[in-house]
Amino acid sequence: MNRLLQGDVGSGKTMVALMVMLIALDNKFQACLMAPTEILATQHYESIMELLQGMDLNVKLLTGSSKKKEREQIHAQLISGELQILIGTHALLEDVVQFNNLGLVIIDEQHRFGVAQRAKLWKKNSIPPHVLVMTATPIPRTLAMTVYGDLDVSVIDELPPGRKPIETKHYFHNRRNNLNHFIRTEIEKGRQIYVVYPLIEESEKMDYKNLAEGLEYMQAAFPEYKTTMVHGKMKAAEKDAAMQEFAKGEAQILVATTVIEVGVNVPNASVMIIESAERFGLSQLHQLRGRVGRGAEQSYCILMTGYKLGEDSKKRMNIMVDSNDGFEIAEADMKLRGPGDLEGTQQSGLPFELKIANLTRDAQLLQHARNVANAILDNDPTLEKPENQILNKQLRKLARQKMNWSLIS
Repeated sequence: MNRLLQGDVGSGKTMVALMVMLIALDNKFQACLMAPTEILATQHYESIMELLQGMDLNVKLLTGSSKKKEREQIHAQLISGELQILIGTHALLEDVVQFNNLGLVIIDEQHRFGVAQRAKLWKKNSIPPHVLVMTATPIPRTLAMTVYGDLDVSVIDELPPGRKPIETKHYFHNRRNNLNHFIRTEIEKGRQIYVVYPLIEESEKMDYKNLAEGLEYMQAAFPEYKTTMVHGKMKAAEKDAAMQEFAKGEAQILVATTVIEVGVNVPNASVMIIESAERFGLSQLHQLRGRVGRGAEQSYCILMTGYKLGEDSKKRMNIMVDSNDGFEIAEADMKLRGPGDLEGTQQSGLPFELKIANLTRDAQLLQHARNVANAILDNDPTLEKPENQILNKQLRKLARQKMNWSLIS
């Protein structure tokens, strides 16, 4: 299996992942689940342990923070086959992590992992394991591959009962007073607020300054409420303490960078404000929006920008305001950014091979080409027949890399 499971935040992807893992266990295989951050990996571990209550299963968590003694125990139990389910972060990719019989790999929020990183998990068993990737927003590269047919797609297209679609608004900075009034109204109703600042990679100092200024501004504008801050440079313990303060409702406003993009579940948070929203890609904006709308109350996402917006930025803001659909957003993202390099590791931008085809416009033609290719391989799997020699030669020329990236989601 090489399957993409697309479903919005809170639609039940973790439950599906657990059911598939249990099927692997029934067939005497081990399973692992990899998430991009410690917060998310820990959240998966806790929710899965809760669902498995009363069942005699060996499940462990492996992250960068795992103690040496814990790691040694995990490594020994993996090799012996005693450990059935391993949940963790990039730590799962280390060479020292060896399984007895890995049958299933589940990757959550796959757009946060590089293609080469995901490939490492394929090598953890002599027979490559089944792979299930889960996301709320397929990245353009993955979307392009679904057109090519290398990934099967399953979609959870419903929100859980009682959930309302998130209302998204685009405000310019001159609406700041209206926004503050709206924030105060929501907090008075007992709700909580996220305020996210962009990460400008060229200047970490500038990032921190933005964030620190944002914290000061929110503290000055809302002195009667508690405002806390989270960013990627904080120590894990500090970050967790700030997140816990917010999750427990002790702080009403959380000022953060995109470190909160995945895996934070605070049902009481109803407003997501994204500052300088034009600096974010569509996939990231959709992920951030997914942090709210987890309770039964109406939730809002406010995109704040300056007046000077380029054409692409304007399009991105309009798409976000008009749609809550992950696939629709990914398609729009693909039109704006290109699908990435299908045979390589580039994740966006137009691939040089496609001189004429357009992956969005030519979907039916590409599907037809895929069917023709399958028919040729069914008839001549090794491409040895005379009529297939040109194809054979061309494929050999293209296969410069050992690893066939196009098979990896």
